[in-house]
Amino acid sequence: MSEINKDLTPRQIVAELDKYIIGQNDAKRNVAIALRNRWRRMNVKEEIQGEIVPNNILLIGSTGVGKTEIARRLAKIADAPFTKVEASKFTEVGYVGRDVESMVRDLVEQAVNMVKISKKEEVKEKAAEVVEGLILDALIPPLKGSPNSYATKIGSDEPENEVELNEQTRARFREKIRNGELDDRKIEIDVTSNPSGGVGMVGGGMDEASMINIQEMIGNMMPKKKKKRKVTISEARKILLEEEAAKMIDMDEVKEEAIFKAENTGIIFIDEVDKIAKGGDSGKGPDVSREGVQRDLLPIVEGSAVNTKYGIINTDHILFVAAGAFHFSKPSDLIPELQGRFPIRVELDNLTKADFLRILTEPKNALTKQYEALVASEEVKLTFQDDALEEIAEMAFHINEEVENIGARRLHTVMSKLLNEILFDIPDTIGPNAQIVIDKKTVQEKLEGLVKDKDLSRYIL
Repeated sequence: MSEINKDLTPRQIVAELDKYIIGQNDAKRNVAIALRNRWRRMNVKEEIQGEIVPNNILLIGSTGVGKTEIARRLAKIADAPFTKVEASKFTEVGYVGRDVESMVRDLVEQAVNMVKISKKEEVKEKAAEVVEGLILDALIPPLKGSPNSYATKIGSDEPENEVELNEQTRARFREKIRNGELDDRKIEIDVTSNPSGGVGMVGGGMDEASMINIQEMIGNMMPKKKKKRKVTISEARKILLEEEAAKMIDMDEVKEEAIFKAENTGIIFIDEVDKIAKGGDSGKGPDVSREGVQRDLLPIVEGSAVNTKYGIINTDHILFVAAGAFHFSKPSDLIPELQGRFPIRVELDNLTKADFLRILTEPKNALTKQYEALVASEEVKLTFQDDALEEIAEMAFHINEEVENIGARRLHTVMSKLLNEILFDIPDTIGPNAQIVIDKKTVQEKLEGLVKDKDLSRYIL
């Protein structure tokens, strides 16, 4: 069975999150404790194990401050199934639209994919041997006859018959296949093709998940067809390896492990939960009974059995992380029962000028590093001076204050505007081996219009 990573202490989890998310220490501490508690629960006495429920978390903060990123990175650290949903996409039972149970089905699908990848990795070597044989058969088909007769005359230089000659040729070609010498050579292989064409259904009242399940069920009932494809040996290896590995794994074992993984380590991130609260703007926009959606969410978060195509999954120990900006409503506008299911509330801080500067330089996936890597692919070196980075941070913070606070996402706007011309000129005007240095003056020149036009932004769609 799947086991939760016991090596990561809360402090180490926060250190991992620090590599990608700047600030928000309170939120990081709480999610780190929640993650460690899952391992702790799995290691207590069995009679009390079922009684310990996860402390679901409600993250409150403006857009772009890191709510989604914290949950997504947490799932990666834990190697746990993770799914993100928007509460505003759900509708009350009885209306056409996504039902709340679909989030659990999505989670199980994620878990199955994760377990499949893990199992395929285990049988990879065995499958590679089978694939090697299939490629060899396509190149040099074996002749009928016993290859053992050749083995007894291995000391002989000359092959005594065609079977032996064929075996010698196959041995030479097997070596070439292993060394990658024939990777560009084309061969014809048999590939299993899934029955094409969707199954149309007349009449409403059926959601997307049910449609997919029915189509898959009918697809499985239809006989699998083989079709011939002419591909290079390199491509054939990938296609056949996928097929052979899939044949070797036990799907019943995959389903069992995936359900265990989803139930005990799964994380569901419910974004825009403030949109289903009865706030100050409850009279505006589409409203398919916000309170009804909350009441539908309640049994899932409280713990219930959900039927999926892989089996029944209990949601009692799934960790739910909800998030919302709560600009026009407040957490107390949610129904009391749902509020009670999110006992830990964390308010995320708005980003400061110093935070913007750190976001540009410190994280592993910092925007400056991304642009440097993009330009480096054209053999051009891009560097940012310290004063330029300070100016970019200053401008992003200033625009957020003046126009609309969209958090760290503002940096994407600023960086895109700053480097737009340079990215367009590479490689036509700016050729390989060029060096581009971004200084404070360049930033001011390129972004002058962006700051000046802030008052017009409210009129631009």
